[in-house]
Amino acid sequence: MDWNLNERALAVVEGLLPAAEQLRVQSHSVPGGGRLIDCGVNVSGGLGAGLALAQVCTAGLAEVSIIPGDIGGVGCPYVQVATDNPVAACLLSQYAGWQIAVEKFFGMGSGPMRAVAAREDLYEKLDYREQPSQCIGVLEADQLPDEKVFAFIAERTNLAAEQITLFVAPTASIAGNFQVVARVVETALHKLLELGFDMSRIVSGYGTTPLSPVAGDFLAGIGRTNDAILYGGRVTLWVTGDDDSLSTIGPKVPSVSSQAYGQPFLEIFEAAGRDFYKIDPHLFSPAEIMFQNVETGNVQRFGNVAPDILSRSFGF
Repeated sequence: MDWNLNERALAVVEGLLPAAEQLRVQSHSVPGGGRLIDCGVNVSGGLGAGLALAQVCTAGLAEVSIIPGDIGGVGCPYVQVATDNPVAACLLSQYAGWQIAVEKFFGMGSGPMRAVAAREDLYEKLDYREQPSQCIGVLEADQLPDEKVFAFIAERTNLAAEQITLFVAPTASIAGNFQVVARVVETALHKLLELGFDMSRIVSGYGTTPLSPVAGDFLAGIGRTNDAILYGGRVTLWVTGDDDSLSTIGPKVPSVSSQAYGQPFLEIFEAAGRDFYKIDPHLFSPAEIMFQNVETGNVQRFGNVAPDILSRSFGF
C-alpha cells in the first residue's frame, strides 16, 4: 500500500503554520535550501509544538495527546498515542533511524523523509519506499541545519533542496522532549521487528508514557526521555494470529528482558563509555506490553513499570 506519508505530513504542516506564533515556532526559508521550522533552538517552542512534531513524525496517522498520570503518587503528565495504522505511522515514518552528520552538524532524523531515502534495513524488510514531490522530516538537534544539510538530504532523496521541509528541536526543549517520548508505541514495534515478528499481524496500537521533565542539557535529556519509555512506557497492541507465538515472543519485548535493565539510562550510558552501540539493543523498548488477540479474545501482558527508577531519573 502507498501510504503517501510525505503528502499526509505536508497537510499537517500546512495546517499548523498559521498558528506558528501561538505554538512559539518560527518558519523561514534557508538560502540555497528549503523550509526550516525551528521548534526549540532559537525559539521557546512548547507543548503545542511538541504535539505538532509528534503528528508530523507519524504523518498524521496517530492521535497524540496529553493525559494526567502519576509516578509513585506524584502527579505527572503523560503522553498518549493511538493509531490504527501502527506500522506506517511508527516504523515507516516516526522511527528516528537516520543519523544526519554534515561537517559540524549532527541530528537524528525521523519522519516520512526517511521513506524517500529508504536507506535503513527496515524499508527492505517492510518493502516500502516513496517518491513524493516534497519531503518532510524532523531533526533532533541542538543547532539549526544550513544549506549543506539540505543538500545532503536532497542528494539522498533525489529531490531539490527547496522541496524539503525540516523541523528542528533539541532533546532538552519542551517540544523536543515531547516528540521523543511520543515514540512509545514505535519502540515496541521496532523491538518486534528486530525479533522477527510478522508485522502484518499488528492491527492497532496504543501507548502511554510519562512526559519527562525537560532536562538542562542534551545528555540529561537523553537520560530522562529514555527512562520515560524504558521504565514508564505501557503499550497495547491489537493483533491477529495464534496465541502461542505471542507467549513465546512476549517476554523478549519489554525492557526488563535486557541485562542492562535496572538503572537510570544515563548511568547505563556512562558505563558504556557514552557509546549507544555498546548498550544491549534489547533495552530499547517500553516497560510493559500487552497483546490483545482480536481473533481468539485472549490477552497477554509482559513486563512492569518501575516508578522508583523514574523518580530517581526525574528528580521527584
